[in-house]
Amino acid sequence: MILEVVQLPVKAGEEAAFEAAFAEAEKIISAQPGYLSHELVGGADANNGSQYVLLVRWETVAAHQEGFRNSADY
Repeated sequence: MILEVVQLPVKAGEEAAFEAAFAEAEKIISAQPGYLSHELVGGADANNGSQYVLLVRWETVAAHQEGFRNSADY
């Protein structure tokens, strides 16, 4: 299992729009071969925005880098 960790800064006031867009994106991510699970965690940022952290678990590095990153969906 490989854990991908992505930091996603979001401007203050844009959190709801980001979460709505991510709801669509997670459908694409979760349909990829080698995908195991994901978690989106949000928290406050010192710059009056929000800092989200996306954790995605993949079966292998290749499933993420060669599969998802080279897919038409990416």
